[in-house]
Amino acid sequence: MTRLEDVLADLAAEGDQLEELVAPLDAEGWRLPTPAAGWDVAHQVAHLAWTDETAVAAATDKEEWDARVVAAMADPDGFVDAQAAAGAALPGDELLHRWHLARQALDRTLRELPPETRIPWYGPPMSVTSMATARFMETWAHARDVAAALGVELPQHDRLRHVVHIGVRTRDFAFRTRGLDAPTDDFRMVLRLPSGEELSYGPLDAAQSVTGSAYDFALLVTQRVHRDDTDLTAVGPDADRWLDVAQAFAGPPGRGREARRG
Repeated sequence: MTRLEDVLADLAAEGDQLEELVAPLDAEGWRLPTPAAGWDVAHQVAHLAWTDETAVAAATDKEEWDARVVAAMADPDGFVDAQAAAGAALPGDELLHRWHLARQALDRTLRELPPETRIPWYGPPMSVTSMATARFMETWAHARDVAAALGVELPQHDRLRHVVHIGVRTRDFAFRTRGLDAPTDDFRMVLRLPSGEELSYGPLDAAQSVTGSAYDFALLVTQRVHRDDTDLTAVGPDADRWLDVAQAFAGPPGRGREARRG
């Protein structure tokens, strides 16, 4: 199995899990508020549908992709919320069907693209595998918001390693998007997956490091948790600062989440 096939298989599993979670919801269930300010369950699923559709357009339809970029430039601070609201206005079963079709189209599109393809996006262009990984990250993160709204806890699975991978690679971006200088040295990263397997990055003799739960790290870099509510430990001033600004997704700095602990 290639890395792309591995990511797409995990993306399908993550999407199936969320579909099964929301499929039984009645109209009131779709309107339950999630931890994302102003977004209910329907907004979360609508956002996933729209971004999957946009990824397909970016890869296959230059005219449609250009139109979406122009729309984003016209309302850079509000276009994401506007698209989520538009999708959330649909009845739940129609919205879920729309997302299901978008998921299928995305999987088919990414499998058919030549491996060397670079897909335009709202940040730098992505490889096919990077686009699949980014779609996994978003599906994983938004599923956690939906689960919180429904009062359920989704199982922790080692497939979150894809979120960790993006989180590590976007370290410098997280600094720069806030107008900060990126660290000049690599950090040592040792993160424990739910299975107990460890993911490690960076030189063994690095002066700065981050260690702890891979699940907590994935929540942090998708801004689904405040760093104070994780078991992550930073050694060194730059590593410590990173845990305050970590952001794995494209776009301006996110709002993050308030700490739960007193």
